[in-house]
Amino acid sequence: MNKINMAEMYSDDEIKEKTASILDSGKYIKGEENSKFEDEFADFCGSKNAIMVNSGTNALILALKALDIGPGDEVIVPSHTFIATANAVLFAGARPVFADISPENYTIDTDDLRSKISKDTRAVIPVHIYGHPCEMDEICEIAEEKSLYVIEDACQSHGAEYRGKKTGSIGDIAAFSFFPSKNMTVAGDGGAITVRDQEVAETAAAIRDQGRRDGSKYFHELPGLNLRLSEIHAAIGRIQLRHLPEWNEKRRDNAAYFSSKMDIDGIVIPKEEAWAKAVYHQYVIRVKEREKLQEHLAKKGISTGIHYPIPVHMQPVMVPYAEGAALPVTEGIAGEILSIPVHPHLSAADREYIAENITEYFV
Repeated sequence: MNKINMAEMYSDDEIKEKTASILDSGKYIKGEENSKFEDEFADFCGSKNAIMVNSGTNALILALKALDIGPGDEVIVPSHTFIATANAVLFAGARPVFADISPENYTIDTDDLRSKISKDTRAVIPVHIYGHPCEMDEICEIAEEKSLYVIEDACQSHGAEYRGKKTGSIGDIAAFSFFPSKNMTVAGDGGAITVRDQEVAETAAAIRDQGRRDGSKYFHELPGLNLRLSEIHAAIGRIQLRHLPEWNEKRRDNAAYFSSKMDIDGIVIPKEEAWAKAVYHQYVIRVKEREKLQEHLAKKGISTGIHYPIPVHMQPVMVPYAEGAALPVTEGIAGEILSIPVHPHLSAADREYIAENITEYFV
């Protein structure tokens, strides 16, 4: 029986040899690999600055802290996301306010976003969910009108484009994750922020390294943390970044294939907006009786996932912040969404096997 995983991390001899060379070098942090990775990733995103950190969650926290968002502030986030988006707001000392999503592309609903703005709102975090960008023109217009920061959660959208601009280059600041399941990884936890404003970037870099601005070992100007990325992870990330455009195109090709085969009654396939170039971190269909389809596919050796079964505003830790929240689209899709393998290492036979076994369930 076939066994098809939801994600597969790429590794090759170059990655293994580079890892070994860094182990031999004795230079494990704050070295050349990080500096080059930052330059290369900023260039890839079309951003002025990139700062590497040790997880996507910490990228979000660092973005909030660099913008001085904290106690007394509110930050609007979608509830249809991984909980890290809202957890970062809590750890910054601010309050998450939950917004509903578009039923078409599952990104934040701009009308609901506008309705959730209060006198205490300081920022909005649009999430480019599943690798599909948000409607950034409308979000940025609202933010400018209301004097809000825009923090892109680009943790699932490396290389995605909104009207020709890459995600991570549109808002004030953006957060990326390099977790092993992402479109590119560092073979472990890792992340980055991209930053438009040079002063904010310098503040973020200092916070990441215990509040040190000038590189001095024992001179600390700001409250800081240790959020650094190791040299080994940075080196792996640099190699992975070179492959990312090719991998994203393969994901898009796989997604197009699935959409052509599964546009049938009983399945809602993903929609890619005309202004978007999605990179399909996940290929998410909607079906009734999802668990029965999952069971059918599991018997055929096809892994599936649910991203995400419980909306964030309904998680026990978030309930105190979501009293009275009415998010009908978010709650409505939570019982129907199903992620199927779309990663770039699927063979032609793999994707044919996946499509055939899904469609046979409905035909």
